[in-house]
Amino acid sequence: MNKIAKIPLAAGTVIRDILLTPDPAAKVMAARQATRQWRKGQLTGDFSAVMPDVPARPAHPELLRPGQMPRRGKGTSIAKRIALIHALAHIEFVAIDLAYDMIGRFGAAFPPAFADDWFRVGAEEAMHFVLLDRRLREMGSFYGDLPAHDGLWDAAKETAYDPSARLAIVPMVLEARGLDITLDTVKRFQEQGDSMTARVLNRIYHDEINHVSFGTKWFEWHCERQKIAPHSHWKNLVKLHFRGGLKPPFNDSARQAAGLTQDYYLGIV
Repeated sequence: MNKIAKIPLAAGTVIRDILLTPDPAAKVMAARQATRQWRKGQLTGDFSAVMPDVPARPAHPELLRPGQMPRRGKGTSIAKRIALIHALAHIEFVAIDLAYDMIGRFGAAFPPAFADDWFRVGAEEAMHFVLLDRRLREMGSFYGDLPAHDGLWDAAKETAYDPSARLAIVPMVLEARGLDITLDTVKRFQEQGDSMTARVLNRIYHDEINHVSFGTKWFEWHCERQKIAPHSHWKNLVKLHFRGGLKPPFNDSARQAAGLTQDYYLGIV
């Protein structure tokens, strides 16, 4: 009996479904499956599906604007550590959608290798979320148990119609900021005797270097095609789309490893 060949699914449609999946566990599963399908050639490079302006969100955590978020402080209590891990888990949860929205919204403007990179990022962000949620459960909590920051998708909305702006702000500013602060956070957890969380954050740190490098690589590719000087264009985009300015200290070695040289960010503080 002849097997009926499966018709490849449109990558854009699959990505839209990820963004419209509110449940965290289901979103993680959908993200992992989509990345596997892309790697196996089971998705077409059809990115015509319209991405939602805002992804679906679960009923919990309660989402608050930045000024409404309770202060965590820097104490050593388990409650304060849980609050910090929960905040990081929420960042990684939103990062899943940011990675797939990058593909679904802008994939048609780039070669297939662009989708290769961001499908990998999406799967890794899903893994980071799982590791942090698992750590919360080991500590007697879970993702959704505390309120979370509702401003994380603002950068996506701000840059929804310009791939160079999205690349400049999300991986090259927001994720690069993670490179600047994560090692200090790792050290803080180690000093508090929480080596398990420290190991998770160290794993995330090394993955994020690659994520920033993908952002820099594709930003420069886009600038080359548009015949735009990348460093000056990046600075203009940051001034236009990123509120608050860039604040030192910078992890120059990690940024350099990601291709984000000082020519980009020095002088823009």
